[in-house]
Amino acid sequence: MELWDIYDRGKRPTGRTMRRNDWILQDGEYHLTVLGVVRHTDGRFLITRRVLTKAWAAGWWEVPGGAVMAGESSRAAVNREVLEETGLDVSAVPGEPLLTYHRENPGEGDNYFVDCYRFTMDFAADDVKIRPNEALEFKLATLDEIKDLASQGIFLHYDSIRPVLEK
Repeated sequence: MELWDIYDRGKRPTGRTMRRNDWILQDGEYHLTVLGVVRHTDGRFLITRRVLTKAWAAGWWEVPGGAVMAGESSRAAVNREVLEETGLDVSAVPGEPLLTYHRENPGEGDNYFVDCYRFTMDFAADDVKIRPNEALEFKLATLDEIKDLASQGIFLHYDSIRPVLEK
């Protein structure tokens, strides 16, 4: 069973946990997620397209990311998520969260913080190994291509992570 830590408004662990997707959070309680923006040394970004079986935003484009497990650090989680979703190991690439934001969903039990990292690295397209249960495809996209997907309403989190993409 996958457990997530519960955080307070100050992003401090409360010592309590919740089961994955249990949505029991009260207002003022949060879980923590991470996003890993992977930038190729040529300036393009690695993005993936969500599988059509996803309950939310099926078929949309996104950057790798997911939930932080109970007891796991934000950095360990982003390393794990990028590796699981793309096959790329960013654990030796320097990086700290360039941006943290939060979402409030009053009465829904799903409030969360997001730590957004950016990793710049050289890799070949053959190095990318997406998992069929996670993504339909991947591509290396320019910032303009990502902006175009966002303007079509099919790129997740664009407005929130734009500063990390543009930095």
